[in-house]
Amino acid sequence: MGLRHLARRGSAPATRTLAGLPGGIVTRRRGRGSEPEDVRLWSEGDDRRFIDRNATARTGQLHVRTHHDERDRAVVLLADFRPSMLFGTRRALRSVAAAEALALLGWRVAADGGRVGLAVASAGAPTVLRPAGGERAMIAVTGALAQAHADALGAESGSRAHAEPPLEATLALARSLLPAGGHLVIASALDDPGPGFDELLTLLAERIAIRLILVSDAFERARPPGYYPFALADGRRGTALPTAAGPAGESAEARLADYARRGIAGVRLDVETGPEAYAPLMERLDAVL
Repeated sequence: MGLRHLARRGSAPATRTLAGLPGGIVTRRRGRGSEPEDVRLWSEGDDRRFIDRNATARTGQLHVRTHHDERDRAVVLLADFRPSMLFGTRRALRSVAAAEALALLGWRVAADGGRVGLAVASAGAPTVLRPAGGERAMIAVTGALAQAHADALGAESGSRAHAEPPLEATLALARSLLPAGGHLVIASALDDPGPGFDELLTLLAERIAIRLILVSDAFERARPPGYYPFALADGRRGTALPTAAGPAGESAEARLADYARRGIAGVRLDVETGPEAYAPLMERLDAVL
């Protein structure tokens, strides 16, 4: 809820918001919608059905009225709160950064008259909210994000170790919430997403618009050399020598480029930079939804 002011900052009134559904967003595409665009002089090739009688009678010259197409924008936010996301070395956990980015994007969509839904992947039962519009819908989304994250932390703090569940099950569930022409935004580090994740994601990208927020911790991009002690939830302890990570950000950028070739655009989210830096990224992502 505290990030709402950042979502409004720098947002230009590129679209006008209408009340009610369907057609909550008026686009700049000219077409035969019901929302007027402008009135102009008749030119050869114009459809006679759109002659504006009032302007024609007033001026004595033929005028036509053009219109906006309308569309109902529905966006489902998929947050990854599986055990691998409950990790972070600077500022916050990766799961927290994912929730912050999705909340910023959700507030932008809701402010423009769109509908926002939620699907949360975790070691327990998934959290699901069907797309709905308005401030009340985003309040429900932020509350569900906070509760799901608290449940994920509580489950991980127990003595019993939780295996990393596959992400494709939640991906299929999120797809079922979307109407035709909907958008799916995934915030995850994509650690061990499951054997069928990439195949399912590629198939879904042919039917719906999918955008990716690839969460990246500073330790992943540039970790100091040396041995690192570790302790697992099942009580095992040891020391590990991580493999070389290569240039900073190379792995994340390579993954984003690979997904872009499949029609899935995305951005890299650096956990340590914080919500102030996330806002322009979410504004850029919102522009292509």
